[in-house]
Amino acid sequence: LQLVVSLTVIAAICASILATVNTVTKDQIATLKARSVQNAAKIVLPKSVTDIEVGADGIFVGKSKSGKALAYAVIGVDSHGFAGDIKLMVGFLPDYTVVTYQKLEAQETPGLGSNLTSPEFMKQFKGKIAATDLKVTKDGGEIVAITSATITSRAVCGAVNQARQQLQKFLAQNK
Repeated sequence: LQLVVSLTVIAAICASILATVNTVTKDQIATLKARSVQNAAKIVLPKSVTDIEVGADGIFVGKSKSGKALAYAVIGVDSHGFAGDIKLMVGFLPDYTVVTYQKLEAQETPGLGSNLTSPEFMKQFKGKIAATDLKVTKDGGEIVAITSATITSRAVCGAVNQARQQLQKFLAQNK
């Protein structure tokens, strides 16, 4: 009985410490995530953008000095990555041409799926008009999959496509 009471007290102390740490750090974590998303938006928008506004649905609108929309940064998520969700910030021109993308979250296999951020793979997306779905070559598309990481490559295409669909909806609602 004494052992049970001792373990219960220790468990209660540990739980209260964890709860306190969570309370203290959750706002800082949220701030860092928001800053990470904003930085990713800056990276995927063209250099000609001088002002960035956050539009509806969290879509970043990159504008010129005169206020004209030059490009958009949109978060795209695909849940079919090899190790779970792949979350990207994707930059688009108004005609749905991909500027580039930035990884926000992905837990892919090191040395294989983690190559979704390799310049060789990413450059395939740059300049592609994504008005329709982008696909890997095995699925009849133009994107050459990462060697031994076709699932990850498909998920990257899926995240880009999902971001484009959000942008299409945003632009249709904000004409």
